[in-house]
Amino acid sequence: MLAEKKALSLSSKYESALVIGADQVLSFKGGAFNKPKSLEEAKKNLKLFRGKTHKLESATAIAHKGKIIWRHEETPKLTMRNFSNNFLEHYIESAGEKTLLSSGGYSIEREGAQLFSKVKGDFFSIIGLPLIPLLQKLIKLKSAGVLE
Repeated sequence: MLAEKKALSLSSKYESALVIGADQVLSFKGGAFNKPKSLEEAKKNLKLFRGKTHKLESATAIAHKGKIIWRHEETPKLTMRNFSNNFLEHYIESAGEKTLLSSGGYSIEREGAQLFSKVKGDFFSIIGLPLIPLLQKLIKLKSAGVLE
């Protein structure tokens, strides 16, 4: 729903354009986690996820002329390793404010990869945009004459 709203919010204004909207929410034990508001909240989240599996509910939509013409949803599952408090402190210090930019308080890129023991799902969906399905759809739209 959030991905569609993002795409639709600009699609009416730019009718000839294809507008891509994407959003992601971390799901854990029935709760939704958005971007943390502080480094302390990020640290609290990571302690909660430590040694456990969570999901990233990821959605992408394309709007054209004020209507959604494509939707894609994926739910990667990520298991964090049972890292030490010292590792967590080092990660928060090293990643810094970047931890506030992603659902749950981490980025899987760079040092964030060390947080995980198992990852199941599309890497691009994990980082926020399912690139392969999106490119496949854009190629189809181009061959259908929707895209120039």
